[in-house]
Amino acid sequence: MSAPVPDVGMSPLSAVGLVASREITTRVKSKAFRVATVVMLLLIVVGIVLLKLLSGGSGADAKVGFTAATAGFSAPLKASGQAVGESIETTQVADEATGRAKLADGSLDALLTGDGKSVHVQVKKDLDGKLANVLQLVARQVALDQQITALGGNPARFESAVAAAKFVEDPPLEEPYPYNGAQLGLGIAAGILIYLSLMINGQSVAQGVVEEKTSRVVELLLSTIKPWQLMAGKVLGIGVVGLIQMLVIGVGGLVAVTATGALPDLSLSSAVGTVVWLIVWYLLGFFMYSIVFAALGALVSRQEDVGGATMPALMFVIAGYVIGISVLPSNPGSTFVEVLSVIPVFAPTLMPIRLAMGGVPVWEAALSVLLVVLMIPGLIWLAARIYRNAVMRTGAKVKLRDALRAA
Repeated sequence: MSAPVPDVGMSPLSAVGLVASREITTRVKSKAFRVATVVMLLLIVVGIVLLKLLSGGSGADAKVGFTAATAGFSAPLKASGQAVGESIETTQVADEATGRAKLADGSLDALLTGDGKSVHVQVKKDLDGKLANVLQLVARQVALDQQITALGGNPARFESAVAAAKFVEDPPLEEPYPYNGAQLGLGIAAGILIYLSLMINGQSVAQGVVEEKTSRVVELLLSTIKPWQLMAGKVLGIGVVGLIQMLVIGVGGLVAVTATGALPDLSLSSAVGTVVWLIVWYLLGFFMYSIVFAALGALVSRQEDVGGATMPALMFVIAGYVIGISVLPSNPGSTFVEVLSVIPVFAPTLMPIRLAMGGVPVWEAALSVLLVVLMIPGLIWLAARIYRNAVMRTGAKVKLRDALRAA
């Protein structure tokens, strides 16, 4: 650790700034910071590239071959697949022998065989379950057409009448927001980054407090500056380091998405907006939680006790993250998540996901930011009291009520 601040007469802001600059210099130059940043950036870029590669094929879920005798099944097969969300590509083969050769080399997933009067299919090894469902629909349609013909009807006219029948949907009571997969993926990515940043950098604050407390450096520092100045400088310095990390990862991910076109349905403005909100909520969430982590870290004197001391606060971070990634993918408009995302302790992990997905009313976004901003001064006062009364006490863990009650 570096030497204590020598200028006894410096202003409070200068003291906070000097402590913060010490934290920034020490952590940015550390190998752990650089390795962690590079690894997280590489994971983001590799994930984007893989997404592009996996979505860069023909888009067909199954390739089915047919012979001249089974050509009549081609159109119904594709139509039935489309009806159940299965993309099927059909291709004609010269004969069944040629089709089996294509099955063997993997060019086809299935081959329609037989005389075309009933649905027969052959595969290399196992028949895909979704394709089996589509084939079952086709088989039923063939059987139905045969029965209509036997009764003297016209299958084509019957199918045309059935296809033309549609239900009428009345206007909804509330206009829905058109979420898309790209927005959802971006929202989940934003939530994961916020969660990791709060966990890593927030814990760093608590660990730094315990490190100084254990090494007795805190006694030297507090002989020169006030406890709240030391706490504020540490939080500010680690926050700036985390912000640098978030900027590198966020901008790197944005460049990768733009360069690869991995999310073609995502507009550049939406991606930029997500990065901006990601930074805003990182700052709000970090300063809100790290103030608490600093106070809780001051209660203990051993690094192995940091996890237990900060767990009550971490539970809110974890709960918000888990709720966000488990509820929003299946129910983007969840009222439950909407309410929680405005509550300050859950907002840093939930609101960035909702904002990335879109459809958040301006008043909700503004209210969530306002509530966190209003909460931070109260947390600063409370944390400063705990920190001041506990940071100089070593040995056994200081009870929270004792730290609050001490003079």
